[in-house]
Amino acid sequence: MAVISELLRSEADGTISFGDYSLGAKAKLDNFEHQGDIYKVKTFQEITKLERNGMFVYESVPGTSVTSLKATDAGISFTVEGPEDAQITVELASETEYKIIIEGKDAGRMRTNLGGKLSVSVELGDHPVEVQIQKC
Repeated sequence: MAVISELLRSEADGTISFGDYSLGAKAKLDNFEHQGDIYKVKTFQEITKLERNGMFVYESVPGTSVTSLKATDAGISFTVEGPEDAQITVELASETEYKIIIEGKDAGRMRTNLGGKLSVSVELGDHPVEVQIQKC
């Protein structure tokens, strides 16, 4: 399994990758610029958290590594990996219904709360897992 040794990086396709679940102590990177936005990541074994322009984007418990994260008005997609199953929370549009797709399989629909947060559980372990959350 791969971790993001830079903590946060821009990818050639315009997405970002972040997180290092192998760290025993908290590590963070502030003021990372990507496509005009400022990102901040905090990561270690117990939690990985990403903010964009001071606003919540992603959080996992326990910590994970995320590659190819792309957030748009239509939803969010990313590939996640970690040593054990994770509870992942993302921020999207408030009180909106989204379709959850994990590893290409329909995992149902969920509605965000008033704050726009949506939480999903993802089974991790021996390979990266692709997650797509699309506005209905």
